[in-house]
Amino acid sequence: MGNVPYSLLLLFAGVFGSVALYWLYHWLLKRAASTESKIDDILIAATGKPLIIAVLVVTVYFSIVYSGLIPDRYAYVLDSKYLTAFYILLGTWIVSSFTYNFIHLYGRWMAARTESEVDDRIIDVLEIAVKYVVWFVAFLLILSTLEIDITPLLAGAGIAGVAASPSPQDLLSNFFGGALIVMDKPFKVNDRIKIDDYLGDVVSVGPRSTRLQTLDYQLVTIPNSKIASSVIINYALPEVRLKIKIPVSVAYGSDVKRVKEILLEIAREAVDRSVYVLNDPAPSVYFLEFADSSLNFTLVVWARAFNMAWEVQDFINTRIDERFKEEGIEIPFNQMDVHIRKD
Repeated sequence: MGNVPYSLLLLFAGVFGSVALYWLYHWLLKRAASTESKIDDILIAATGKPLIIAVLVVTVYFSIVYSGLIPDRYAYVLDSKYLTAFYILLGTWIVSSFTYNFIHLYGRWMAARTESEVDDRIIDVLEIAVKYVVWFVAFLLILSTLEIDITPLLAGAGIAGVAASPSPQDLLSNFFGGALIVMDKPFKVNDRIKIDDYLGDVVSVGPRSTRLQTLDYQLVTIPNSKIASSVIINYALPEVRLKIKIPVSVAYGSDVKRVKEILLEIAREAVDRSVYVLNDPAPSVYFLEFADSSLNFTLVVWARAFNMAWEVQDFINTRIDERFKEEGIEIPFNQMDVHIRKD
């Protein structure tokens, strides 16, 4: 038989220490709440309860060991590997709680400072992922400590991962692509952007993909990994107004000065009569090319917003057609003159 009185004294000290730590834990929580920093709140909340349980369990364990009350045939339950597994469990609890609360507090604070929704979703994913990763690693460490072969489990987890996701690399690249979008901020929700051949307004930005509503009101989902490696044109930045270039062709023999005057008159009329066209910057006309069958001009106007381009072009093109007919200015079509020579 072991030293039972010593074991009881140790057990009593452990219970007393646990109660004392419990009161100290709540006192420290109140003190931490009164400070401006939040890191102390997170640290105390993460370590308090695990330490209380650790003191109680460890003293109970050693009390039983020193008491000698456990029969020899059950002595295996007091193997030190079980105590090590318990330490791993408590350490995992502390790490998981601390990282989750840290991401939740400071990650949410940083996400609240941006207008994008993708960072909020990334924080959601991180909060869940950090718990799964930390506890899964701890589970493997505990099994290894208990001398349980984890190779079949790892192989099974790999097979399950492949079955659940045919391309885990794609999931990771899309996730980090979403993180890059948050940091670089090439666009935000409601911006009109062009990515490769897709032109539309940003509907949502998620951890895996970004969704555009095209001008034909079709919803296009683009993986974030593709966006991160693509050239992006944002029509809403650095400002929402849009420069519109309208090509105009007239026949050879037309009065160039008169054509420019008419185009400017039409542009000023658009400013006065249309809510879509800006007066500043002022409209301008350029005679740019002697083409094969036409004299080519470009009328430059500024739309009030990037989503008004069609309305502006419709108004101006309609007026160009009407005025050119009134002025007798011919809008040519492509033609080819063929001369046949008789020998």
